[in-house]
Amino acid sequence: MARNTESIVKLSRKLGIPLSPKASKYMERRPYAPGQHGKSRRGKVSEYALQLKEKQKMKYTYGVLERQFRNYFEKATRMKGKTGDNLVKLLESRLDNVVYRLGLAPTRRSARQLVNHGHFLVNNEKVNIPSFLMSPGDVISVRDKSKRLDIIHNSMKRVKDASLYAWLSLDKANLTGTFVEIPSREDVPLNVNEQLVVELYSK
Repeated sequence: MARNTESIVKLSRKLGIPLSPKASKYMERRPYAPGQHGKSRRGKVSEYALQLKEKQKMKYTYGVLERQFRNYFEKATRMKGKTGDNLVKLLESRLDNVVYRLGLAPTRRSARQLVNHGHFLVNNEKVNIPSFLMSPGDVISVRDKSKRLDIIHNSMKRVKDASLYAWLSLDKANLTGTFVEIPSREDVPLNVNEQLVVELYSK
């Protein structure tokens, strides 16, 4: 399966957003782009460069590849409402993202790996496709034989507020979560200007 192998820390510094807890700590010490010219001033940034950067930020935040991201965009254009909002809603509905948001995995990368290895059930059926789109009312649970995994328990220990996201419901004791509803764009903590992404693809 194709995947991005670039250092998550370097990628985070290049895009200006932390893509993992490790990257977040590293960027506190070095809040500038990697390389010898990372601190230097750059000339005026073109409109295209700004749009491309926002697309890259969104794409790498959710861990999807270019063709997959393009497919999400095309699907978002066919939905009612704003294309940018729809794009965010689709990406937030991915199974690996929901696993991460619930706190069942420490990062989206680890959530994707756990899903690939078949550690989760959706409505009591095994689903090992990270891009599986959740629907309102769907219930995620950890398979019985996977409930002792350290990565899941250690991640759960870091969850302080089980109601952190309004569109999700978490039962920490039973390691289950419910995708209550599709989130509104305003509720999603995402530091990306999706309108620039729409403008990029609309050229």
